[in-house]
Formats: sequence, structure tokens, C-alpha cells
Amino acid sequence: MIDVGPSAAGPAGAARSEDDRGTLGPFPDLSGIKFDSQGLVPCIVQEWSTGEVLMLAYMSEESLRRTFETGTTWFYSRSRAELWNKGVTSGHFQRVRELRYDCDGDTLLALVEQTGAACHTGDFTCFDGRWLSPPAGERPPFLSRPER
Repeated sequence: MIDVGPSAAGPAGAARSEDDRGTLGPFPDLSGIKFDSQGLVPCIVQEWSTGEVLMLAYMSEESLRRTFETGTTWFYSRSRAELWNKGVTSGHFQRVRELRYDCDGDTLLALVEQTGAACHTGDFTCFDGRWLSPPAGERPPFLSRPER
């Protein structure tokens, strides 16, 4: 189980302090995570303050280790076949607040504080303005975000 909630870095119920923000606590047991044949698991990245989905990327055991060590997201690029730290080139880092996994153990969810744009196109999310169905004409209340 990946447990990086408030108690991961201290006694039950103890929240991480400002001083602990670079670390997510000890590296967890990954036996509940189902990595694919390439050793990867999809990770949905969601903005901590609004719940907005920012992007989808893939993590390996090593990118998870680096994420825990640094407190920022690390992913595995399938096209470049290498690890990458989101924001190292653009300055648009993702500080991880929580890291969860789903009921099947085959998908991760990173709740982050996003600095700048999450998408390589410069859009705040990788899902801005791209529709398979017509937009509803209004934004869901949980997606209301301040203008950036």
C-alpha cells in the first residue's frame, strides 16, 4: 500500500510540517501495485486545490522512489525510454501532497500542487479545450479555478 497521507511521516494523525515537504516519508511496500509487462503503472495527476485532472503519465518503481525522495513528480517517458522530473525543464513542478492507488492496484493518483502549466503545450491541463463530446456549456463546480 502506498500511504503518503498525513500520518506517513509521523505518528497517527500527525500532518507533515513545512519542514517535511520535500519528502513523502519512507518508501512504501509496492506489492499491491500491478505494474504492466514493461514495469509501468499509469498515474493520474490531479490538482490538490481544485480536483482538476492535470495529466496522465506512467511511473516505474524507480520514478516512484525518486518521487518519494524529492516530493515532486517523476515519471517514465515511454517515447524517450527515460525517467523525467516534471518541471525540470519548464520550471512547472508538481509538489506531491498525496499519492494513492485504486482498488485494483493498477492505477495511481497523485494529488499535487501545480506550479504553472502542467501540459507541454502551455495549457494548464492536458485536457484543456479538447473535446470528444460537445462541452456542456458550463464548468462543473469542482473545476472552478481562479484565472491563471
